[in-house]
Amino acid sequence: MDELRALLAKHARPDLTTAIPDVLVSKTTVAGPPAPSMTGTILAFVAQGRKRIASGDRVHDYRAGQYLVASVDLPITGNYVDISPSEPALGLGLVLRPDDVAHLLLSQDLPKPSGTPEGLAVSDASPELVDAVTRLARLLDRPRDARALAPLVKQEILWRVMTGEQGAAVRQLGSQDSSLSHISRAVTWIRENFAESFRVETVARIAGMSESAFYRNFQAVTAMSPIQFQKQIRLQEARLLLATTRDVTSVSHRVGYDSPSQFSREYRRQFGAPPSRDARLRPQPAL
Repeated sequence: MDELRALLAKHARPDLTTAIPDVLVSKTTVAGPPAPSMTGTILAFVAQGRKRIASGDRVHDYRAGQYLVASVDLPITGNYVDISPSEPALGLGLVLRPDDVAHLLLSQDLPKPSGTPEGLAVSDASPELVDAVTRLARLLDRPRDARALAPLVKQEILWRVMTGEQGAAVRQLGSQDSSLSHISRAVTWIRENFAESFRVETVARIAGMSESAFYRNFQAVTAMSPIQFQKQIRLQEARLLLATTRDVTSVSHRVGYDSPSQFSREYRRQFGAPPSRDARLRPQPAL
C-alpha cells in the first residue's frame, strides 16, 4: 500500500485522467462539504483516506483497502473525511465497460447473475486485488510496458471483482438480459430527458418490464423511486446552470419545474441554501 500511495500521489492530475485508458487517479487534500456528482460505472479503490457518499436513502463509507463498485450511473452526494494536505485522500478508478464484462462472461463461462443488486456496493479488497491494482499503477511509470500489459492487468482486476463479493453486480453489467441492464436503460432515458414529465409505465416499457417489476427493481438498484431520481438529476443540472447565470426562474424552467417556488424549496432542501446563493457566487464580469 505504501508503494501504491506513492505512485498515485505522483500521477494524480486535476482532471483525474492518466495515460492508460479508463484508469483514473485522484488526490484530494481538503475534505470540504458534501458535493453532488454522478458516479459513472466504475470500480473505485481507496489507497488512503475515507470517503462518504449518499445515494437516495443509502449512505456508504469506504476507506483505504476497500473498493466501491458503481454498476449504474447514479446521482450521489459525497465528500472525503479525515484528510489533510499532509495525508490526502488517494484513489484509483477503473471505468467498467459492459463489453469488457461480457467478454469475460462468455470466455470463462461464468454463471449468469440473478436477482437485483444495489447500484452501489462497498467491499474489502483481497490481497490479490490490491496486488493487481498496484501493478497497474506501476505501469503509469512505464508507458512502453503499459501499452502491452495494461489491458491484461485491467482484465485481471475485472476478473478479481467479478469473482469476488460484488461479482454479481458487475456480471449483471455485462448481461443484456439482466435486471440491472434493464434498469440501466431506464436510468439513461431519465438522464437524457430529465426536464420532461413522464409516467412510470412509459419508462417501464423502455426498460422492458412490467410497471410493478420496474418500480421494485428501480428502487432496489438506485435506492430511489424514478421520480426521486429525476429530481436529483434536475437539481444537479440546475446547480451547474447557476454557475453561468443569475436568472433563477429561467433555470427552474430549463430543468423542468413549472413552479419556481417549488424549485427553490427543493433546491434548498437538497443543497442547504436557496438557488439565489449559488447564483450570487457566479463571478462578476469585468467592468
